Amino acid sequence: MRQIVLDTETTGLEVRQGHRLVEIACVEMIERRPTGRHWQTYLNPERAMDEGASQVTGIRDDMLVDKPFFAEKVDEFLAFIDGAELIIHNASFDVGFLDAELARAGAHYGRIGDRCQVLDTLAMARERYPGQRNSLDALCKRLGVDNSARDLHGGLIDAQLLAEVYLAMTSGQVALDLAFEDASETGPVAVVLQPTTLTRRPRVLRANAEELAAHERRLDALDKSAGEGGSLWRREEKQEAAA
Repeated sequence: MRQIVLDTETTGLEVRQGHRLVEIACVEMIERRPTGRHWQTYLNPERAMDEGASQVTGIRDDMLVDKPFFAEKVDEFLAFIDGAELIIHNASFDVGFLDAELARAGAHYGRIGDRCQVLDTLAMARERYPGQRNSLDALCKRLGVDNSARDLHGGLIDAQLLAEVYLAMTSGQVALDLAFEDASETGPVAVVLQPTTLTRRPRVLRANAEELAAHERRLDALDKSAGEGGSLWRREEKQEAAA
């Protein structure tokens, strides 16, 4: 199964007010293993950043002037995500902005939901941790994911952290080597379990007289607490003796 962990940054919070994407970042996983492949781009939004958005992301208007427009990157972006399951935190926000950009680029591009299934990790976290804070930072802290490098919100680092959070929430484990920056030359390592061949008969350890006596005393105590019929172990012994 191919999954893409996706995050975006925007000029502001309201797509209905004409706010636009300024960054898209995607991290690839196959069979729950990060592959080392990612796709990321900054975008010229053709409008000014809100001051609050600049403070949160560290992205300023002058940094985006020479960046490509979404229409110039749309085919490359869709080729990377096509057919994958998208993993997004607060998916309705990101998908809303992506769908708006696709509509601007041309009706033939359709919507994100036409190409990918979407899994919302915020909805998953709210179900698993009701009544608690479920921001990405809060989940990192709760699940032991190191987010010390996240001074500002950034698409790629947020996607990398979300991949770790998702793995922790869904399996109780985080991949030990996410290898986001450099893919392994040999690719993912397959672990093959070989059957064990016994070269000699296993040693059988038998209880000595003292251990057997202690065992009987323990069963006597269990019989007293179990009441009529005695303990489960004594009933089993009687049934085996009668068989």
